[in-house]
Amino acid sequence: MSGRTLYDKLWQNHVIRDYGDGAALLYVDRHLLQETSTHQSFVSLRESGRSARRPEAHLAVPDHAVPTDSRGGEIADPMAAAQITALQKNAADFGLAYIDLEDQRQGIVHVIGPEQGFTLPGITLACGDSHTSTHGAFGALAFGIGATDCATVIAAQCLVQQKSKNLEVRLDGTPQKWVGAKDYALALIGQNGVGFATGHAIEYRGPAVEQMSMAARMTLCNMSIEGGARVGMIAPDDVTYAYLEGRPYAPQGELFDQAVTYWRTLASDADAAFDKSIGLDVGTLAPHVTWGTSPQDALPVLGRVPDPKDAPNEGEARRWARALDYMGLAAGEALHDIGVDKVFIGSCTNGRIEDLRIAAEVARGRRIADNTQAIVVPGSTAVKRQAEDEGLDRIFLEAGFEWRHSGCSMCVAMNNDRLAPGERCASTSNRNFEGRQGRNGRTHLMSPAMAAAAAVTGHIVDVREVMA
Repeated sequence: MSGRTLYDKLWQNHVIRDYGDGAALLYVDRHLLQETSTHQSFVSLRESGRSARRPEAHLAVPDHAVPTDSRGGEIADPMAAAQITALQKNAADFGLAYIDLEDQRQGIVHVIGPEQGFTLPGITLACGDSHTSTHGAFGALAFGIGATDCATVIAAQCLVQQKSKNLEVRLDGTPQKWVGAKDYALALIGQNGVGFATGHAIEYRGPAVEQMSMAARMTLCNMSIEGGARVGMIAPDDVTYAYLEGRPYAPQGELFDQAVTYWRTLASDADAAFDKSIGLDVGTLAPHVTWGTSPQDALPVLGRVPDPKDAPNEGEARRWARALDYMGLAAGEALHDIGVDKVFIGSCTNGRIEDLRIAAEVARGRRIADNTQAIVVPGSTAVKRQAEDEGLDRIFLEAGFEWRHSGCSMCVAMNNDRLAPGERCASTSNRNFEGRQGRNGRTHLMSPAMAAAAAVTGHIVDVREVMA
């Protein structure tokens, strides 16, 4: 037999029944739930009279709709309050662990899963959110599912899935200062398109990946969905094990050592064959930002807004023209001349302590530009607490940023953090679709360092110039 990839190993280890047509019934080890995607699941379970097969395999936390400007007391938005109350009640009724807003473990589901050690190498993990690919950074087979599938996982602890092909994304080179995982992701999608990984599970490999922190790996895997893949993965290694040791839901003591022995077997075999392979030299990359309404509309920051006349085909020309109209930009305009009204640093993509540290390094000793609002939203209460212990909150506050409680915040505009029509935002989130951050809001995706630089200058700028 030829060697197996990481994805193949995890898939085969979890097959309950192979249907012979590429689909299989997979066992789901762990399941994360949040308030905006699971209510209908519990309605379905009640109507069918079903209970949770393995209550201990599920963890629920509100994140999308939660307010970030306060904690405690009543939630002003009635829809958000109803969603959060419903999740709490449903978790209690079905015996599932629940983390409430006042809990020190609360945060964005894709941040607290790894923090709690709920995410582990070698497991299958599902969640009713597309950015569940984040957890693949630990060598987990993690994927987003719909509300109906959430009900199936709760009741049966398994799910029918279609097997993906294998895509190797190899990252080589040594990155420049101020260039990181968000830039890698935007460059990959910008160069290859939003569909380059459709039908594939991505495995990120190469020396640049091996040097990345767990936070950076999570950023990279988080953005896999924007390239068309449901799954993004990185083989576990010593960096992974050091991060997980001692986490509440991770194996403890001798069991942890035994787990590591097994986890070391998960890496793709040396003779494993990938269906497709692409590469990126991160050593040549400049910071990237988006100009349009798709993550593939990404260019180096010193680039210019493209002209629809230069599009590769008529369909793209129409899409570019629509994007320019929506974004209020002109062909040929320098990206670094585009002013911003708001800056958002946070999300499941870039709301971890490492992200806040690098943004604070840019903000230190500076002030945000006049007529600019900038908010920093930690990805979890634990991140918030650690940042405050390190004094990062003081750096941001002294620079004029708003320091918030944890939550998805302006990434999704399902809460009270959103853009007004026509407002332009430098954002560390993962999507720049029309209306993503508020009706008729305009989003430019970038790294935390780039977002902080935009805040202190009032426009998109190369952070390397700011820090020179």
